[in-house]
Amino acid sequence: MSIVFYYGSGSPYAWKVWLALEHKGVPFEARRLSFDNNDTKTPEFLAINPRGRVPAILDDGFALWESSAIIEYLEERYPERPLLPKDIKARAVVRRMVNEADNYLATASNELVEQAVYLTPAERDRDKSAASKKLMAEELDRLAKCLTGDFLAGELGLADYAAYPYVRMAQRADERAPGFGVARNAMPAQIQAWLNRIEALPYYTRTIPPHWKA
Repeated sequence: MSIVFYYGSGSPYAWKVWLALEHKGVPFEARRLSFDNNDTKTPEFLAINPRGRVPAILDDGFALWESSAIIEYLEERYPERPLLPKDIKARAVVRRMVNEADNYLATASNELVEQAVYLTPAERDRDKSAASKKLMAEELDRLAKCLTGDFLAGELGLADYAAYPYVRMAQRADERAPGFGVARNAMPAQIQAWLNRIEALPYYTRTIPPHWKA
């Protein structure tokens, strides 16, 4: 049986898992849950994840949620095409970068998306947006220094898939409300090139949030 992957369009945590699944090349079925329709609160989904959040997976009857736990499971269950390097210190560095993405990049990116996407023009707070843009700029500078070769931490893997969605969401915020996000051409040149390399991956287009394509 293939893995059933439950996701919501635009969830950076789900996007990270989707990229990891594609990288691994394991068979899976993606099932989109609508936030607007409260699909994550149905009895059927709550039986899989009682927290009612995405992402979640069902692998041969085994249910798991929380993106970091899912990825660790995938790495151990399907060791082919690894997401983490073999060297213990290199793995620790990647895990650190994942935590930094989920704690610092996410803080800046989520606020930018909140201001640009979920608030009306009258509700937007330029001071909050400016503070988040400053924080994002600082994180992007740090991220640029982590690039060793074409990708973060050397080989393409989990560090890239963890950081990419938050950076792309910050750009999405600017596309939706210019000036309230971070335009790609305002990002460090190394980051722009890295984004382009991620988006050139053969499976990338399958992972783009569906509502962005509408």
